Amino acid sequence: MKAKEGVLEHLNGILKAELTAVHQYLLHAALCKHWGYDRLHEYYSHLANEEVQHSSGLIDHVLYLDGTPDVEHLDAVAQGRDVGALFQVDLEFEREDVELLRKAITHCANVGDFTTRHLLEHMVEDSEEHVDWFETQLRTIGQVGLERYLSEQIKK
Repeated sequence: MKAKEGVLEHLNGILKAELTAVHQYLLHAALCKHWGYDRLHEYYSHLANEEVQHSSGLIDHVLYLDGTPDVEHLDAVAQGRDVGALFQVDLEFEREDVELLRKAITHCANVGDFTTRHLLEHMVEDSEEHVDWFETQLRTIGQVGLERYLSEQIKK
């Protein structure tokens, strides 16, 4: 099936973000494991796996539209020196992802590509859940303090 105008560009832009997220969340999972925060390691590993699934779905869909998936280019992977910094960079990353997805969804609706729009709507729901999770963690840290928060992230 041939892609409608501009759809492949949007999909490859989102694919770039999703593949970057895989790398970023794998790094953040490893950092949390290294720091001894097993619960955060598990959550970041879950996020990385979810982003792999998104990437796989995008690759399949680009191929379905007779396009070439761009798997060679990534954005810079952001990291932080502590958990609070990780949460901040990941929150910003997810907010940017939501915006990227919303623009693509609007474009797909405008050109009449409802199949791609449907795929992206599921992805934006996941990204909005990630935004909510990071906001909640940062709010909790603000309420109870970083040390107390981190003491709950060690597997007991």
